[in-house]
Amino acid sequence: MVGQGQRTKGSSRDYVYKIIKNQIMHGEISPGTKLSEKEISDKLEVSRTPVREAFLQLNQEGLLGVFPQIGTIVTKIDLKAVEEGRFVRENIEKAIVCEAANSMDEEALLQVETNLTLQEFSLEKGSYQRLFELDDEFHRLLYKGCDKLHTWEMVKRMNIQFDRLRLLRLAVNHDWKIIVSQHRRIFEAISSNDVNLAEEEIIAHLRLVDIEKDALKADNPNFFTY
Repeated sequence: MVGQGQRTKGSSRDYVYKIIKNQIMHGEISPGTKLSEKEISDKLEVSRTPVREAFLQLNQEGLLGVFPQIGTIVTKIDLKAVEEGRFVRENIEKAIVCEAANSMDEEALLQVETNLTLQEFSLEKGSYQRLFELDDEFHRLLYKGCDKLHTWEMVKRMNIQFDRLRLLRLAVNHDWKIIVSQHRRIFEAISSNDVNLAEEEIIAHLRLVDIEKDALKADNPNFFTY
C-alpha cells in the first residue's frame, strides 16, 4: 500500500501521482481497492489538495474510478482497452522497427545495445524491478532512434491497460529470460537491416501477453472487466 517515499523534484501533485500510479501499475495496490484522500495525505505527508489533484489525473487515465457514496476505487483491468492498446502498439511498432532497420544510425544502435547489456546483467542478478524499467526504455529507444518520441508518448498513453496486464503477467511469471532474448533478436534484426525479420520478432514479442491472458484471468478473476 502507499507509503512515504523520497520526495522528488516537481510538485506535490506529481509526487503523489507518480507513487500511486507506480503502485497500481505494478499491482502493489490491487484492482478494486478503495483509496482514501486523508489516508494517503497522512502517509505521504502532503495536504489533501495534491492528493485530490493526483486522483483526478489518475481518473482521467482510467486507473481510478470515482463513485458517489462509494468513494475512489482502483479500476479493474479493462480487457477491451488492453486489446485496443495492443492493436495500436503492434501496428505502430511494426512500422518503427522497419524504419529502424532501414535508417537507425550507429549512435542510436549503440544506445539500444547498451540497454540490452544492462538487461542481461539485471537478468543474471535477478533484478526484476530494474528489468521493468529497462524493458520500457528499450522500446522508447527504438522510437527515439527513428525520431518518433512524440509517437512513443501517444502510444504509452493509449497502452495503460495493456501495460497493467503485461506487468501483472511479469509479476506472476518471472520469465524475463524469454523477454530479454526477444529484445536481443529484435535488435539483431534491426542491426542487420532485416526488415521482415524485425517485423516478425516485434509481433511475436507484443503478442506474448496474449498467450497467458486466460490463465491470468482464471487466477485473478476479480482484477478484470470485460
